[in-house]
Amino acid sequence: MRPTPKAKVRKARLLISKIDPWSVLKMSFLLSVALGIMTVVAAVTLWTVMDVSGVFNRVNELLGQILGTEGGGGTFRVEELVSLAQVAAFATIIAVLNVVLLTVLSMLAAVLYNLSASLVGGVGVTLTDD
Repeated sequence: MRPTPKAKVRKARLLISKIDPWSVLKMSFLLSVALGIMTVVAAVTLWTVMDVSGVFNRVNELLGQILGTEGGGGTFRVEELVSLAQVAAFATIIAVLNVVLLTVLSMLAAVLYNLSASLVGGVGVTLTDD
């Protein structure tokens, strides 16, 4: 029996000389919106886990011991300063700012790549069949 001959590996050399800024804008917008949604969900989840696990109660006890309760007459509550609604609103503001910044910066990077690729010719890529 004869062994089967090995298939010849094909190689293709490509030159990336231009990136379409419109497609970069659309893709980076979608990815940054997904990142923004993840940011808001992570912030709300983290706050909820901290509340359920009793972290805020321990911080309240610690601050009550440090500050003392006889001066103001009332107790100090961290949840009043950092409520779930405030955390969600702050995370949403950060997410919206990130969407705008990431979208603009990635499109600017595509335009800068196109300018530099027109000077030096672009980036060469070799693709192979395995």
